[in-house]
Amino acid sequence: MQNTCNASVDSKGYCFYKSTNGIKRHLAVDTLGFPFFTHCTQANLSDDAGLLEMLVQNIESFQSKPVNIPKITILLDQGYHPEHLTQELEKVYPQIMRKIKFERSTKPSTQEKVAQGKSGFIPAVARWVIERSNAWMERCKILVKNFERTLSNATTKINLCFVRLMMKRLAAS
Repeated sequence: MQNTCNASVDSKGYCFYKSTNGIKRHLAVDTLGFPFFTHCTQANLSDDAGLLEMLVQNIESFQSKPVNIPKITILLDQGYHPEHLTQELEKVYPQIMRKIKFERSTKPSTQEKVAQGKSGFIPAVARWVIERSNAWMERCKILVKNFERTLSNATTKINLCFVRLMMKRLAAS
């Protein structure tokens, strides 16, 4: 997410992948698209490092989860490295892989596209859930760009956006 001139130097970073100067927003959402965890980092931090920061900050929710219920599946896109994430999380909480599992979202190969008679962009299975959550955030004018001086303020703005959305949905029902 691009910064404005108001954003502080400490919260800025340059993302070579997207060629933007700003922040990255990391979200862990449920199947409806509502967030479990949110986290903002400088744009120059890798996706893996941002996800690790977010999960480590919220490690107590995994520690309190009983072992006898099914594992939480964390669906990752192709930019993440599950082996690396597993190693780093086990350093913080050795039993975490008994409670969660990483799964990469499937990406159709060129041969599969041809077999289906499709070409160009084909959305990955279940990827639309997080993309819809990102679209909901973009409706909040304050989240179109990063105006915040600190990363924690940027994270709070995301949380407020989702609180507002959930309250609107509750009021409508």
